[in-house]
Amino acid sequence: MKPRILILMHYLEIGGAEISLVGLLHALDLRRVDVDLFVYAHRGELMPLIPAGVRLLPEVPAYAAIEMPMREALRKGHVGIVAARLLAKFKAHAYRRWRGDKTKEDFSMFHYVFDCVSPWLPRINPNVEYDLAIGFLSPFQILRDRVRARRKVGWIHTDFSVLDINRCSELPVWDSCDYIASISPDITRTFLLVFPTLAPKIVEIENILSPTFVRARAEEFDARAELAANCGGKESLTLLSVGRFCTAKNYENVPDICRRIVAQGYRDVRWFLIGFGGDEPLIRQRIAEAGMEGRVVVLGKRTNPYPYIKACDIYVQPSRYEGKSVTVREAQMLCKPVVVTAYPTAPSQIQDGVDGVIVPMDNEGCARGIARVIADEPLRERIIRHLQTHDYGNEHEVERIYDLIP
Repeated sequence: MKPRILILMHYLEIGGAEISLVGLLHALDLRRVDVDLFVYAHRGELMPLIPAGVRLLPEVPAYAAIEMPMREALRKGHVGIVAARLLAKFKAHAYRRWRGDKTKEDFSMFHYVFDCVSPWLPRINPNVEYDLAIGFLSPFQILRDRVRARRKVGWIHTDFSVLDINRCSELPVWDSCDYIASISPDITRTFLLVFPTLAPKIVEIENILSPTFVRARAEEFDARAELAANCGGKESLTLLSVGRFCTAKNYENVPDICRRIVAQGYRDVRWFLIGFGGDEPLIRQRIAEAGMEGRVVVLGKRTNPYPYIKACDIYVQPSRYEGKSVTVREAQMLCKPVVVTAYPTAPSQIQDGVDGVIVPMDNEGCARGIARVIADEPLRERIIRHLQTHDYGNEHEVERIYDLIP
């Protein structure tokens, strides 16, 4: 009998963790292991990318209701789930009032939601005891309470130094995992600043990405014509950023950064944003305020962003924080000069001046740094040559998964 692995995921919309999961699913050798995938809500553009040999478990309505609009959940009869979510909202607000620290991004709401809804959920595949169960995205109350497995693994994807979380409340959930998989040494370090007692449980497993997969998808169509059409037919140097429109990605500051680049004399620059999320109205507002209509272009959600990465001149990740950016690695696989802001984990992914450039976080410093890369064509060419001669794939990381099977 082959070992049985269960992987839990919220949904498969376009995002770094979701793309990383697709990479893992494609890297797992189904001759060695049987893999079940439980997606709480069967939605997202990446659902068709689940490999044929992976068994997608049926959607369970109660799980799908966890993150759907409350009115819709009520209409579908999930009264207990809605009541639990309201209780979670009350607890999160009470914690925020008690905490009072506004300097970090509040992450407590997610924890309280899953803490409160878990008792209302049925067990996942209750007749099966898995050899290994993986919660691919926190929180992990469902992994702890609703899965039978000989060994359980929770995965860390983000920089914990910038998050406001309730340590006392969350520690027992993390401690319920037999192992905690971290995507990089920097992520490990920031996690252990919050939960130092969990150090013995840490194993480091990078986001698993395949250059063959990324390059094949980049060839599915040519995005140059679409980008050119958005440049008004003018010859332009194109910047591109891909990611959720949220606080972490800092896209609301892109219009001001672009305005400062143009003010330095680089008038033929166009900056494209691919993604979706709650910050889109704010981004569009900032575009208007900066007078950057036609220069900063919101392309919105794209099922396949790789042809756009291939078509751009410079890939930019202007984030406030990252775990280990999947899109940065994908841009490197497509041999694009990459510029990232100096978020805490940037040096773990970029060798400054070698396979990318790290620029200051503030808008003026970021603009000056990007302008320098635009002006320095020999630098861009050196970075491209380096990327062309180095392998940024890491499918071998999947062996670390097999090592965790009891």
